Amino acid sequence: MRSKLIAVAIAASLGVTSFTVAAAPVQHKNHKKAQATAQSAEVNAEVELLKAQLAQLQAKVESLEQRTDAQSDINVSTSQAVQKVTQATETRDKTLATLEKVVNNTSLSGKMYIDFSNIDQKNSDTGKTNATGTGFDVKRFYLGVDHKFNDIWSANLTTDFSYVSNDGATNLFVKKAYVQGKFSQALVLRLGSADMPWIPFAENYYGFRYVENTLIDRLHYGNSADWGAHLGGDIGADKSLNYAVSVVNGNGYKNPSRSKGVDIEGRVGYKPMDNMIVAVGFYDGNRGQETQTVSSLHTAQREDLMVAYASSAFRLGAEYFYAKDWNNVLTPARDSSDGYSLWGSVKVADGINLFARYDHAKLSRDLDPRAKDNYYNAGVSYDVTKGFQLALVYKHEKSDKSVAAPIPLHVQNVKTDEVGIFGQVAF
Repeated sequence: MRSKLIAVAIAASLGVTSFTVAAAPVQHKNHKKAQATAQSAEVNAEVELLKAQLAQLQAKVESLEQRTDAQSDINVSTSQAVQKVTQATETRDKTLATLEKVVNNTSLSGKMYIDFSNIDQKNSDTGKTNATGTGFDVKRFYLGVDHKFNDIWSANLTTDFSYVSNDGATNLFVKKAYVQGKFSQALVLRLGSADMPWIPFAENYYGFRYVENTLIDRLHYGNSADWGAHLGGDIGADKSLNYAVSVVNGNGYKNPSRSKGVDIEGRVGYKPMDNMIVAVGFYDGNRGQETQTVSSLHTAQREDLMVAYASSAFRLGAEYFYAKDWNNVLTPARDSSDGYSLWGSVKVADGINLFARYDHAKLSRDLDPRAKDNYYNAGVSYDVTKGFQLALVYKHEKSDKSVAAPIPLHVQNVKTDEVGIFGQVAF
């Protein structure tokens, strides 16, 4: 029994051993398989992770490409906008440069003569005239524009406006319109309507044009400006010698009509010392009155002389003229005239000057020896500010001439007394 049990135990033991031996390879194989499966899963997981990362990378690349394309469009738009702005800026800069050049080379000037006065005018035959009364006058208002093309060539346009209250007339003229070539201080050429050689020159030394015209201008024996060719300049380093000559139509700046011939006016001045001038002048022509259908009978001539001194402290001067047939170009009769003017002023305080003037002229030495004109003024001026002067003035004028009506031949005179405030505004 016991032997059977041992046999059974041995048999069982052998069976277990056999099972163990038999099961061992199987377990070994299963282990490797499991291990391979695990490794495969890990690899698959890594592959999936890589795929996911690759997908994310592709998404980023696509997003970056989209952003790059968008940025490229923005860059193109920005470049176009910058180009437009640059072009606009260049155009604006050119426009501003052109405008700046025009502004820098163009200047505006003006001068106005005004007065508020009372006039008492009497005709010896008829009594008081319509000029009698109180009123405000803008006798002259010059507005000028100068433009410089280069160092030689320039142009000027100056208008002349006037209004006189006693006749209610308002007039506007072009006084000066010329092109100028300044080749040197001794050679200045003007073509068009420009200053004549004598009257504006005398005004500079007189200094009180806003109070009254100079002698030749007041008596209408010359023009301050006319249409034609004008040449002048200063000679010498110290400019001690000056000259001016004009070849003109002869009718004055208010009447640019053509005439058959041309008139000529000239002047030569010498400065023996600072602020002093000795000048002589002449005029010769038909005053624009001779045309293709109207012949002149005489030539108008005028001779001028002036000696003057002008400084900031005082002025002193004398002017003389002699004219032949000035008002007889178209008449058979011949005549002559002459006259002189004396003036002076003195500074008595800062901005305050006392001044006086006396004129005498024989208006018709041959045809009417009794025809003459006497004029004087006196006053005090005050410089309100730079370019603005006011003067309290008294004026007196007496003009005589022979007339035959309403009674037999006799001397008729017109007396004019005026007192008021006269002013000048210049800029």
